[in-house]
Amino acid sequence: MDPKTAFVIMTLMILLNGSVLGLMHSAVSPDVRPSSVDWRIGTLLLAVAAVMYAMQESFPPQFILPLGNGCLCLGLALYWRSVRRFHGLRDTRWIFAPVVVTVLGLYYFVAFVPSLVARVVIVSACSSVCMIASGLTMYRSAPPEQPKGHYLLAGIFFVVVVFIGLRAVFFVQFAGDVKNLLDTTSWMNWAFPIVSGILPLIGTTAFLLVCAERFQGQWERAAATDFLTGLPNRRAITGHAEAVFSMAKRNRTSFALGVMDIDHFKAVNDRFGHDSGDLALKHIAGILARECRGPHRVGRQGGEEFVVILESAGVNEARSAGERLRRSIDESMFNVGGVPLALTVSIGISVISPNDSRFEDLLRRADQALYAAKQGGRNRVELSTTDSVYQK
Repeated sequence: MDPKTAFVIMTLMILLNGSVLGLMHSAVSPDVRPSSVDWRIGTLLLAVAAVMYAMQESFPPQFILPLGNGCLCLGLALYWRSVRRFHGLRDTRWIFAPVVVTVLGLYYFVAFVPSLVARVVIVSACSSVCMIASGLTMYRSAPPEQPKGHYLLAGIFFVVVVFIGLRAVFFVQFAGDVKNLLDTTSWMNWAFPIVSGILPLIGTTAFLLVCAERFQGQWERAAATDFLTGLPNRRAITGHAEAVFSMAKRNRTSFALGVMDIDHFKAVNDRFGHDSGDLALKHIAGILARECRGPHRVGRQGGEEFVVILESAGVNEARSAGERLRRSIDESMFNVGGVPLALTVSIGISVISPNDSRFEDLLRRADQALYAAKQGGRNRVELSTTDSVYQK
């Protein structure tokens, strides 16, 4: 297969693959669409560059070569901007600096000092900058829970960069007699369109995979998050608590669970309305999220009730943590329409015991302790009594 045929085949495949991304545009989430547009335009520009490579003998070189290679680097620059936009990074005009360097450098080494080697080196360097930056952005920004698509796309960028670098070395060392990129005497000329086509072809598929992972992650977070407070919802916090409970039983380590209820919350709704009640829930949720860090987690059980997971906490640590949370809420400032409103909570805490065979046993004792806290006057912490608890 000669280089011109390879460029034509690559163009058709790029356009076909790019059209798939165009058809999928409306299916991606709105926050990803600007990134998708950049990727699609970048892919189209790579196809245009391939056409110009194939037709370079039909036009003046000082016109077709800077323009074709400029389209190549502009397409790669848009890939770079696409992955930056995907991850919410600040836009910058410096992304397009390699394009300017490529066009000016190519024009100089075509019109004034003709040199194929110099042109290959300039295009290789400028395109590598865009691809290395894109690959590093994808690799560094890979989410821990779903990194596969990011790693795949970053790997594609790096593989193409390695080939581009080897190609530049080849032309510097061995291609002194090669006339242009359509010269059939050099195996590198037909290898170039095949290998460089990996990025717009397989790379676009990897980009769609990354978009799908983002969409899936958004749905999973939405399914596990309480819509009002932003805390983990009952299903999420219970699932996490059950996992921690099983680990604590297996390793015979401490684990405490706190169940918290806002005191006289019905009176807040009745006096100020449900909108003010929602604000009160958000206020307390914000305090709990700020205070429960590290191994401790908090979630909304439902209504005005919250659950606190105190991982690796024994009796004394659990009581201290409960008092700290109660005090933080009691001392906080909350206003409804300029009227200060005192908010307090009652907390029931249970610490894992050898007698607890299921997580529900621990939860039941925490509920009983919460009931005792309310019966005891509210705005207090009660610890359930157990025969013995695991020690750290």
